[in-house]
Amino acid sequence: MQEQALGKTKVLTHKIAYIIGEKHVSPWNILAITFTNKAAKEMKDRVGNLLGDIANDMWIGTFHSICVRILRKYIDRIGFTSSFVIFDTTDQKSIVKDCMKELNVDDKMFTEKSIMYEISNAKNDMLEPEEYSKRTNNELRKEVIAKVYRLYQRKLKENNALDFDDIINHTIKILMQEPDALEYYSEKFKYILVDEYQDTNKAQFTLITLLSARNGNITVVGDNDQGIYSFRGADIKNILNFEKDFPGTKLIKLEQNYRCTKNILNVANAVIKNNEVKYKKKLWTENEEGKKVTAHLANNEYDEATYIVEQIEHLKREEYYKYSDFAILYRMNTQSRSIEDILRRENVPYKIIGGLKFYERKEIKDIIAYLRLIYNTKDNLSLRRIINEPKRGIRKNKFRPNCRNCRQRK
Repeated sequence: MQEQALGKTKVLTHKIAYIIGEKHVSPWNILAITFTNKAAKEMKDRVGNLLGDIANDMWIGTFHSICVRILRKYIDRIGFTSSFVIFDTTDQKSIVKDCMKELNVDDKMFTEKSIMYEISNAKNDMLEPEEYSKRTNNELRKEVIAKVYRLYQRKLKENNALDFDDIINHTIKILMQEPDALEYYSEKFKYILVDEYQDTNKAQFTLITLLSARNGNITVVGDNDQGIYSFRGADIKNILNFEKDFPGTKLIKLEQNYRCTKNILNVANAVIKNNEVKYKKKLWTENEEGKKVTAHLANNEYDEATYIVEQIEHLKREEYYKYSDFAILYRMNTQSRSIEDILRRENVPYKIIGGLKFYERKEIKDIIAYLRLIYNTKDNLSLRRIINEPKRGIRKNKFRPNCRNCRQRK
């Protein structure tokens, strides 16, 4: 048999094919979870190439898309209706802003963004408003956020709405409070597979544990040395403690790398060996040596940006590259400011890839607000957005979403 490149996604797709083809497990008894819609689509396409149309009978999706399917069936058990909507970041900001105004929170001391960040962290740690409030330790800032958090959750429920973090937490609540729901899904999903396990947070770990407890057939792929999303709530202990949390685990190391050069892997191994807690592994490749890696220790973000632009100009001048041959990658959008400043100062043409997303455009959000209100008549946030779009002569301070007469005027 010809040896093929064995990557993490291939491990999952071929295990799915093995479970169905050799173990004769029904595809609808398999749950495969990824972190992005793109990864889910790729996995589904690969499984489809291996098995054909039966891949459509599997549940393959992100944590959130999987949970939404469960919520549509059972969310009435916790006081919502199945026509619930999911508020995006802009919607959340509007709700938080309303809460701050209602509670007379000083917007010079607190920003919507900082409060949203704190609430999201609380939800990642599965702390409901009451539990969060108990942990404020008389810290004024957290006591204020606790009040906003409590009112924020109440307003979400009034709108029959969830935010992104609620999706998993409400699913967990249903599974823990409703034995028949847990019985149904833990029996349905006889095999569970999870991609990029090092990026899971407490809520995601809890969900996986609940669903896999009955059958114990769980396969995860991940790399403890790529745990870089702790700022988003990811808990590296989930992968480090996997063998303890799931006794009988068989560990398989994928140490051969098919993408990088030897020099890049040498640098990676040198960095990894300094980790205090780790699985011992040594990455290797049959690829060429490649160019040596260059590292620059910058004093600040503008020093870093200046170095980047100097390297671009050097390579353009000495090795005849064009500006279009270069790409600058950064992890967070906030990092682009200093880079753009230096590019403009040095008259280097550039183009930002990204910008305003399609669904963030005003006209698109207006249309979606109309559709959401038709679908969920409790969605006061959408009603408030479109009540005067197009202009109907209704002033903001004269419209109250919960007033029956105001709603009839629309």
